Amino acid sequence: MALSVSFVLVLGIVVVVLVRSKAVKPGPAIVCALFGFFLASTSMAPSINRFMTSIADMIGQIRF
Repeated sequence: MALSVSFVLVLGIVVVVLVRSKAVKPGPAIVCALFGFFLASTSMAPSINRFMTSIADMIGQIRF
């Protein structure tokens, strides 16, 4: 749960920076946010969640 909150926070910051730097206009950013919101309620959500969790676990196992 902590990972998903952190990931959402990072993505939110990225969206704000992109909108403020005029790299992405507010309209497309809202459409992308709504797409993610509605995608979360589909049957693909568990698969996407497992994929993102496995990526986060893989990154967490990297030793420097």
